[in-house]
Amino acid sequence: MDLSAIAAIDQHAHNLVRSDVMSHTPYTAAFTEGYAAGIVNHHARSTLFYYRSLREIAQLLECDPTEEAILARRTELGIETLTQRCFGAANLKAIYLDDGFLPDTILPLEWHRQFVPVYRLLRLEWLAEQMIPQVNRFEIFLEWFRSELDPPPAGVIGFKSVAAYRTGLDIQSIPMEVAADRFYALKDYYGGDQPFRLSDKPLIDFLVHEALTIAARYQLPVQFHTGFGDPDLDLRLANPLHLRPLLENPSYHQAPIVLLHAAYPFTQEAGYLASVYSQVYLDTGLAVPFLSVAGMRRTLEMLLELSPTSKVMYSSDAHLIPELYYLGAKYGREILGQTLMQSVQDGDITNQEAEAIARSILHQNAQMLYQTGADP
Repeated sequence: MDLSAIAAIDQHAHNLVRSDVMSHTPYTAAFTEGYAAGIVNHHARSTLFYYRSLREIAQLLECDPTEEAILARRTELGIETLTQRCFGAANLKAIYLDDGFLPDTILPLEWHRQFVPVYRLLRLEWLAEQMIPQVNRFEIFLEWFRSELDPPPAGVIGFKSVAAYRTGLDIQSIPMEVAADRFYALKDYYGGDQPFRLSDKPLIDFLVHEALTIAARYQLPVQFHTGFGDPDLDLRLANPLHLRPLLENPSYHQAPIVLLHAAYPFTQEAGYLASVYSQVYLDTGLAVPFLSVAGMRRTLEMLLELSPTSKVMYSSDAHLIPELYYLGAKYGREILGQTLMQSVQDGDITNQEAEAIARSILHQNAQMLYQTGADP
């Protein structure tokens, strides 16, 4: 089933980094969630994802399928031409960018807009980290935090939380006085206006609840990292089943919850949640394209075992380099086509229904959920 002509919305990705940053970063760093030297400099080159990607990138860039030849070709093309080629081959209708990842090294949203329409996802923990060093009273911080979300800033179509990375998805209801105590403890520990990384569970949990209250008011989607990621994450705490108290809370039923990365390896759990909670949605990013071809196919099959096709959305979780946008889109379409054709053969759906589902997953579901019918 050829889906190459269907434009895709990449509903969760990250800004590319500046060329000067990437020139000092091993190319393999873009192809692994690990960051230990042994992984980046050696073992990442032995993954099925990397073997496959070198051939695909070389074909796109018209060079030999070696890391050395690809690096030389990237330098020859330059970042703008390279990005244009990757985004063009990806056939992207729009990208939704979380610009809270590596914020000091990335190219701005405006730079990306020369290639494709761009919408912003506001990372909650990043926002709090910018504010806390600048204020000394909790009530002032909280009022400021709320004002930055309510109403949502222009161009922001959703919120994003990395609570799974920082303290886990078992997000509890925290009294305001406890959150205030944690705020002052952080101020005492870090002192002054020093930048820091927010990893205090009571305060993160409190702020997620605050954001969900506002998101529900505007029916604004909230993305949660779920499942695998880099070693900073305790995978046991990234299972989306931990989110049940939030999903059961009637105050948040109008806030769509998007479980990112197919929650791999908790994919079936995520599919179950989408099948029973009307506000839960799923995406395929990171699992596609980071897994083997067989792994990507199994993951998408598990997502579609139980969850409604109206709940599944394409994304790449691309970061650092534009090639990941291309690889995500290429395999997003190919694996989706293979999975849907198997469902046709199994008698689950017809050919006509398969094509309609493909369009829904590749862009229509995201367009409807985030209300991005027109270019920004």
